[in-house]
Amino acid sequence: MGSFLSFFLISSRTLALVLISVTGETLESNFLHHKKEKLTHFRVYWHDIVTGQDPSSVSIMNPPKKYTGATGFGLMRMIDNPLTLTPKLSSKMVGRAQGFYAGTSKEEIGLLMAMNFAILDGKYNGSTITVLGRNSVFDKMREMPVIGGSGLFRFARGYVQASTHEFNLKTGNAIVEYNCYLLHY
Repeated sequence: MGSFLSFFLISSRTLALVLISVTGETLESNFLHHKKEKLTHFRVYWHDIVTGQDPSSVSIMNPPKKYTGATGFGLMRMIDNPLTLTPKLSSKMVGRAQGFYAGTSKEEIGLLMAMNFAILDGKYNGSTITVLGRNSVFDKMREMPVIGGSGLFRFARGYVQASTHEFNLKTGNAIVEYNCYLLHY
């Protein structure tokens, strides 16, 4: 069975390479052939609500007791955070940040952020961008890469700059300004 699987995988890869070399095109080059790359900038406010009756951020994993400390190492939260046009939660919601963040540093409060910004309004309604990177939350400005997108942001790449607008030490709720810079077709 193992040799059959190896033969099948090698044959499939060989066939794919032959088809690409014969046609001279891939899906990407065919799609991009008549498209012009553009730079888009937009700003949203990310509301991380961890308290109340309807939190947008919930703990899904707590660290072992030996790691419980000030840095949150090992903590993981799933998010469905509102994205609004202004820092006020009551302002127009233009999307949702859906994904998770996790405490990944024993030395400082450093998070791994993995989230999609799902745009729900305006010109980019139905489009998404994917942010994946390190967030040192107490730095004034943090930068994380945009690694892809969908809809009008298909083939997107770029970065976001995050700066904390407000953080409530008592509740843990936060409002973060995200400036998003995207190259896309």
